[in-house]
Amino acid sequence: MLRIFSATGNRVLADGEALPAEAVWIDLLNPTADEEALVETALGFGVPTADDMAEIETSSRLYLENGAIVMTVTLATGIITETPETCAVSFVLGRKHLVTVRYHEVRSFDRFAGQASRTPELCGGPALALMALIDTIVDRLADGIEHVGREVDAISRAAFRRADIKERGRQQRRSNLALQALLSRLGGAQDALSKARESSVSLARALSFLQFAAAKEAGLSAQIKTQLRDLASLSDQTNFIGSNLTFLLDATLGLISIEQNAVFKIFSVASIVFLPPTLVAGIYGMNFAHMPELQWPWGYPMALAIMLAAAILPYALFRWRGWL
Repeated sequence: MLRIFSATGNRVLADGEALPAEAVWIDLLNPTADEEALVETALGFGVPTADDMAEIETSSRLYLENGAIVMTVTLATGIITETPETCAVSFVLGRKHLVTVRYHEVRSFDRFAGQASRTPELCGGPALALMALIDTIVDRLADGIEHVGREVDAISRAAFRRADIKERGRQQRRSNLALQALLSRLGGAQDALSKARESSVSLARALSFLQFAAAKEAGLSAQIKTQLRDLASLSDQTNFIGSNLTFLLDATLGLISIEQNAVFKIFSVASIVFLPPTLVAGIYGMNFAHMPELQWPWGYPMALAIMLAAAILPYALFRWRGWL
């Protein structure tokens, strides 16, 4: 799909239609070979293909071609959903046109397209359109990082606050399943945060290249510095959230270990509790010829009472000592 934005409005270019001269921002979404050829022929510079955008070396992502600045960045999408992803997006800034190439839906582009529809002046020039688009992308990225921060706070509350339901004066313990669910949430938050950090670093690298490559008369220096400051603050925020995630991961693993140790302690105490009755039963099961209790009518109740006392006394002692 090929969308055209200008200071007078926007529209989708039909198949076979020539590129209008007043076009400022040309947005290529899943472009066909014919659409790429149309843009390259009309503008006089090449457009990155899907294979070009997949390259990871800097020289293949940031370069100059026939007077146009080509920048390929990695953008995070779906950060506020359960399936965050990253995708490559190319920006080609020419003297009279801005071309964007992408093969994924990016909400930031749709948001800016809506803004450009309401305020066509945003597409008054290619440099103006580029900085307004990047500003929208950074704002969307900041929203995603804030969402991850709120999710981390929710995980922290869930991990360290006991349930309100009380049983016999004690707060209910967290089950291992609940703690494992927290681990899954931590993994999702870390995945989203890592993609947001990757997007922030990629945008900062592209803006630094743009600051070096753009002509001074374009008037982009102040806007680029503003965006770089915003991205630096976002990078600091992601580092802070990342350190919280690391702490929460260690704490959650420690809580799981504590809960498992409590279960093993119960099994150990249970074995000790039933060991004395087993000893008593073993003694009276040896059937010696001279065992006075065997002829005594109260011998069997006495053996049961001893076994019961042998089970209760260790349990009471452990409770008194605070071992349970």
